Amino acid sequence: MSKTGRLLFQIVLFATFGALMYISDIMMELLPNIHLIGMFTVAFTVVYRVKALVPIYVYVFLTLFFSGFSPWTLPYLYIWTVLWGIIMLLPRNMKQYIAIPVYIAVCGLHGLSFGLLYAPAHILLFAGGDWSQLFTWVIMGLPYDALHCIGNIFAGTLIFPLVTVLSKLPGATLTKRIGE
Repeated sequence: MSKTGRLLFQIVLFATFGALMYISDIMMELLPNIHLIGMFTVAFTVVYRVKALVPIYVYVFLTLFFSGFSPWTLPYLYIWTVLWGIIMLLPRNMKQYIAIPVYIAVCGLHGLSFGLLYAPAHILLFAGGDWSQLFTWVIMGLPYDALHCIGNIFAGTLIFPLVTVLSKLPGATLTKRIGE
């Protein structure tokens, strides 16, 4: 495949991945804080590294476009980048028996910390910058963050199978299976 062909393939592939993230989010809206976005973010980051930001932000901008540029959607501009950054900091050569639980745990912890990650935007937008409300905001959201954590752990079990499939596609930076 030519260089232009590879670039075009990746543009279409990443746009499709971002749309898949958005559609999966819409399809799971009835379940509170349970979705596949963390799983997709981790899998795309493991395989595509820095380029994983493209489908992540396609998802974010689709969400902003269709849900409206409202205060509750603005934290999406940074909240998924935190998960991406954590995965980027993990060693790439982890053995499979270590990588699988680590990725699942990181995905779950991101769900558990979602309220804490969301809190700065809430405080700046709704509490007039009163940081004394941070603790209350986080505690009030813990039941939903716990559901988010559990959902992310279950979705996280799909990370490695997705990584295995994605690593076979052209343009994948992960050229071998984790731990080989």
